[in-house]
Amino acid sequence: MNSKRIYTSISIALLFLVISLGVFVMPVIASSDSPTQEFTIGVPIDRCPMFYIDSDSGEIVGIGVDLMKSAAKEAGFEVVFKAISEPNLKEALDNTEYDLVMPFGSAVTSASGDATIVSENLIQTPFTIVNTGKQSISDISAIRIGMLKSQGGVAETVKQLYPGITIILYDSMADCIKALRKNEVDALLHNSYTWSYVLQKPSYKDLKVQPSAMFSMDFRAGTLDTAEGRKRIELINEGITAIPETKKQAIALDYTTRDLYVYSFWDYLYQYKYFLIVGTILFIALVIMLVLRQKSYFEEQKEKMRLMEDIDPLTGVLSHNGFRKKVEELLINNPDTAYTISYNNIKDFKFINDSFGWKVGDELLKFWTERSLEILTDKEAIGRYDGDHFVILRCMGGNEQILQDEKYVLAPVRNYLKDRGKDFIVRFCTGIYVLMPDDYKDINVDKMLDYARIAERKVRETKKEGFEFYNPTQWDRGKQSAGIVSRLPAAVESGEIQVWYQPQVNYKTGKITGAEALCRWNSKKNGNISPGEFIPILEEAGLIYDLDCHVWDTVCKDLRRWNEQGRDICVSVNLSRQDIVKNPDVAEHFNTLKEFYNLSPKQLRIEITESAYVENSDVIIKTTTKLREAGFEVEMDDFGSGYSSLNMLKEVVLDRIKLDLRFITGSGDQKMGRTILSYMVQMLQAIGTSLIAEGVETLEQADFLGSLGCEEMQGYYFYKPMPVDEFEKLDGFVKKSEKQ
Repeated sequence: MNSKRIYTSISIALLFLVISLGVFVMPVIASSDSPTQEFTIGVPIDRCPMFYIDSDSGEIVGIGVDLMKSAAKEAGFEVVFKAISEPNLKEALDNTEYDLVMPFGSAVTSASGDATIVSENLIQTPFTIVNTGKQSISDISAIRIGMLKSQGGVAETVKQLYPGITIILYDSMADCIKALRKNEVDALLHNSYTWSYVLQKPSYKDLKVQPSAMFSMDFRAGTLDTAEGRKRIELINEGITAIPETKKQAIALDYTTRDLYVYSFWDYLYQYKYFLIVGTILFIALVIMLVLRQKSYFEEQKEKMRLMEDIDPLTGVLSHNGFRKKVEELLINNPDTAYTISYNNIKDFKFINDSFGWKVGDELLKFWTERSLEILTDKEAIGRYDGDHFVILRCMGGNEQILQDEKYVLAPVRNYLKDRGKDFIVRFCTGIYVLMPDDYKDINVDKMLDYARIAERKVRETKKEGFEFYNPTQWDRGKQSAGIVSRLPAAVESGEIQVWYQPQVNYKTGKITGAEALCRWNSKKNGNISPGEFIPILEEAGLIYDLDCHVWDTVCKDLRRWNEQGRDICVSVNLSRQDIVKNPDVAEHFNTLKEFYNLSPKQLRIEITESAYVENSDVIIKTTTKLREAGFEVEMDDFGSGYSSLNMLKEVVLDRIKLDLRFITGSGDQKMGRTILSYMVQMLQAIGTSLIAEGVETLEQADFLGSLGCEEMQGYYFYKPMPVDEFEKLDGFVKKSEKQ
């Protein structure tokens, strides 16, 4: 009976033991699967050996890093260190990227004014006063101290300890020391560990530590005083408390006994400056001796170098510079010899290099020059202008010379690759300029070459080969185009280019219904430049969009001013095909102008020529649709001048048509023209499209159009284009007609 009770008691005890073990074991097993907590700690990296970037690994290391890693290990969490991007620790406290920020001596207020909480002390850090050693520091509370801006929190703690102290913060240690030497501060304050690193810099050897002014501060981690922040600090404190004191001392000793400071170039320069000065003096003396010794040699080589500059190193013929000199010499010595100068280009030379290799391309160029030199005389010259472009000064010859050139040079070069098993014929583009008598009087080789290049370009642009002689008219137009293109920005800026207005009128009522914006260029240098002259050149140069943008902006400014004056008027502006090519979203550009200047879209009428619809119909129609959707009125200009006006009317919806009067103003049967124009007006009225006739120059034309029912007109009979100030003075009525 007793043994049974004993057995029962043992069984019950074992049961309780198993239950108890289960209670304690289960959390441990569960926790083994839970992720390890990780804290991101923001630290300054300019405080070696406390925190700095290791040059080998690129990671943040230092006494503070090892201490915090030891605490993390003891408490069972992990830490990741990140360099703070803020100018000081107080601002870093407000950055949610960091779970903790360190180091702090005590709790401070964050930059945004929030309270903070700090951890237990990791290590006692001694702070040391450093100055130039010229005076001793007896009372730290009565001096001016320089510190780093990133030590703002430490500065507050020091201020609490020494209320009378003056603290000035600087961006870097170099700035601190510069301020000390300029007597802006009496001393500098930092922890002794950092000073042990900084003062190894050779140029800082004049700085002295003041041991009597030493005091210690705590080295803690901090965060905002929130529920989450307190949990972090509580966990960290567990680890800090568990770190043996010997471990802390070992970490500090490890970093302070190592030679962490690495000399920079400037450090070596400072340390060995006297040796360098002596060495420099000796070196200069040696150089002077060598210069004097070699002076005669250099003089001898000077002429050789000059000759080398005039020779192309690849082909051995003259360089561009050498060719220029040689031509000047030949023209001076042979004033009675008729010369031509040619600019020669191998077509698709890049393809030859890419397909067969640059060595083959080089050999081709050398072959060309070798063959050319065989037939050129002493009174002629060949030069390599650049790349595969060669220039040749040749005495003028007849058919015999042309045949000779073809046989001995052009044909062999043309078949050079084919003769070497490559299926490719070399082709030439050549521009030729025949020298004029004035060229011998005022020798300008670059000008002659420009003429030849213009002729060569003409051949190249035809995508053919052969030669072309220079056309003086082409040169004059090229100069004119270059002048207009180069002066456009300055002309717009200075006001030389102005927006003029040609009124549009209702012939029946005599009232001004609107105006068309036109461009006028009054050049200070060249006088009035016709739109028929500068507009085609700008279109060819791709700059018409820049001019049109200036016109549109000016018109919108004027419309806003007139609106403010209570004068409601519509203005037609031109939109070219090139404008749409340059800015496919030009409709949005007009919408932006409208909103910026607070205009009604009905005040801007957008004129697009009929030819534009023909050349790029899909894009133009799409732009027209966008403009009309934005509320702008779109007009087709020059209607009837082309061959597809009727077809366009069914393809695109327009608000107004501008009739071209060439049916009744040009050559041909005027009666037939009037009949055609009459039916055109009837057709437009039938489909409900409003119209305006432009180019009305006589009363007879105006009466005829009026009889057809076309009331809106524009032309010299009513008003010529005029400056804006004259336009604003109009009383709103047309001139009295002759019959009135």
